[in-house]
Amino acid sequence: MSTPDTAESDVVLLRPRAPLASVQGSLALDLTPRTAPPRPRLRSARASDLVALEVAAREHVDAFVGRFLQAVVEIGAGDRPVSQVLRHAVPEVYEELTVRARTVAGASGSSPGQVRGPNPTRPVVVGVRTALIRSDAVEASAHVRYGRRSRAVAARFEIVRERWQCVALQIG
Repeated sequence: MSTPDTAESDVVLLRPRAPLASVQGSLALDLTPRTAPPRPRLRSARASDLVALEVAAREHVDAFVGRFLQAVVEIGAGDRPVSQVLRHAVPEVYEELTVRARTVAGASGSSPGQVRGPNPTRPVVVGVRTALIRSDAVEASAHVRYGRRSRAVAARFEIVRERWQCVALQIG
């Protein structure tokens, strides 16, 4: 004879058990193949070229200009060390960026290029316009967003010692 404590009974689950994810305890990544073409990171326009250049080389120049200008605005905000653009800036531009980084760091009480914590107004280059004015010279302007505010950056790049370098920079 069975007592009420040891009596066998059917257990009725009120909710079905959720299956365990195969990525439990790790970062879940969507590894499904993407069929759509990649979206460009920033908008770029180059309607005012004075010199023709093959498409691959032109896209390489546009990508370089966009990356360089993003680095410049991050330096200006104190989020990146100036030394990262040393190879691609002439000494005058590099010195100007160094002064700007020191000024920003002094105002915030930190050292240039050091992580200061979350920056809610991190600058982002939204769009870049480039014009190839010679086969070895490009002028560019960029639209930069700082939170809800916008600023402009203008730059000139020339091939110096077989490398694209920023020879003039104006941050508005």
